[in-house]
Amino acid sequence: MSEARGARISPVPDGGEAAADGGEASRRVSKARRRHVIGQLLTDHTVTSQEQLADLLSAEGIYATQATVSRDLEEIGALKVRVPGMERTVYALAELPKDQVVPTEHLRRVLGEWVVDMASSGNIVVLRTPPGSAHVVASALDRTSVEGVIGTVAGDDTVLVVAAAESGGAELADRLAEMAGL
Repeated sequence: MSEARGARISPVPDGGEAAADGGEASRRVSKARRRHVIGQLLTDHTVTSQEQLADLLSAEGIYATQATVSRDLEEIGALKVRVPGMERTVYALAELPKDQVVPTEHLRRVLGEWVVDMASSGNIVVLRTPPGSAHVVASALDRTSVEGVIGTVAGDDTVLVVAAAESGGAELADRLAEMAGL
């Protein structure tokens, strides 16, 4: 057994952890479920440390050690990225599962938080992000059914969005700028 924030935990056969105190938090949580909850927490909160994430998990009734949180973050592909206006880096998911469609509101939030500048030329829209953040925006665009987006290419701080010929880059840029609040 190990200690996590004063709660004793014990492993369960599928790789999850359960509180040993017999309370409400003692429900068994699989590794897959814990990682799913971590993904949701990273989407819903600005998480700057593994300790903060462990506390958020605890509030959800899931107790995990820092080592477990660290392994889970690595396994789900979470990255530390810079956010404009913040001194500390935050955890973000590199991309959502391929078969999961991103809701438009999630895309609006990603564009609003990560896109700092935008331009268009022909059927191309260029989105600028803070260093190390372009993949987050590209992934959200790829997983959303934005009409007129054929695909994206992400670098470190730049996303190229290829627009369908019918819509063109200027029209798509206007719609993305509106979603981003630019």
